[in-house]
Amino acid sequence: MRLSLGEKVFQIIVIAFLTCVCICMIYPFLHVLSISLSTSAEALRPGLHWYPYEISFSAWERVFTTDSVWIAFGNTVFRSVVGTFLTLLFMALGAYSLSKKYLPHRNFYTMFIVVTMFFGGGLIPTYLLIKSLGFIDSRWSLIIPGLISTYSMLILRNFFMSLPEELEDSAKIDGASDLRILFTIVLPLSKPILATLALWSAVGHWNAWFDAMLYIQDQSKTVLQILLRRIVITAEGDPLTAVPIEEQAPETLKAAIIMFTALPILVVYPFLQKYFVQGVLVGSLKG
Repeated sequence: MRLSLGEKVFQIIVIAFLTCVCICMIYPFLHVLSISLSTSAEALRPGLHWYPYEISFSAWERVFTTDSVWIAFGNTVFRSVVGTFLTLLFMALGAYSLSKKYLPHRNFYTMFIVVTMFFGGGLIPTYLLIKSLGFIDSRWSLIIPGLISTYSMLILRNFFMSLPEELEDSAKIDGASDLRILFTIVLPLSKPILATLALWSAVGHWNAWFDAMLYIQDQSKTVLQILLRRIVITAEGDPLTAVPIEEQAPETLKAAIIMFTALPILVVYPFLQKYFVQGVLVGSLKG
């Protein structure tokens, strides 16, 4: 099909705009990656850094050989994996219950849950609650308070409501219980929305740092984002920053730890991307 002159001009403008957007999004990663792989002198050079002129892996070696980095990395992986699993489990249980029309007072429960999206307890009451529960300096203080996202649970409920009721009716005729229907029929059919919510939850846990700063004092339980914040913003309290500037420019260490923090999410995302658009659209529009 031949395009008119106006359509060709429009496509050129769209392509040029999207190219600029891509460059704006990709350049920060290239800049940080280039700095992390550069020598100290090259890292301190002003101007754009598209790629390292003089390659040096000393900053990455410093990151990989620092125990505090791996301790924080392990704590962050534990938080992301366990937190995401428990979040999906409890949201699925809640969403499946709310999706059933025969649930007594279903509208009241739904409205009660929706209210929590607009009103919160505040920082000090939340801290006192966590303290009274004995979660201070516990890894559970990073998982339990954000166990259920109301917005995500409502999306999951809408997805469950879009599934054919005949599937559950036939399973019940065969004697299946509600839990068996949920885990053997409903959840396997909900892979796109579950993968999408898992990605949201995992990224949220991976990038979270404020709750860890409030509730965690034991350095053996700190997370990677807290370590990154100390190195990049406050530059205190970590062996990485104790390296003399003559041996290692702080910029290369900061860039290396930033890339080390971002890489796991960048690696996981392509495996969930195929479910992402499908899960968001189906879960938010149907029902």
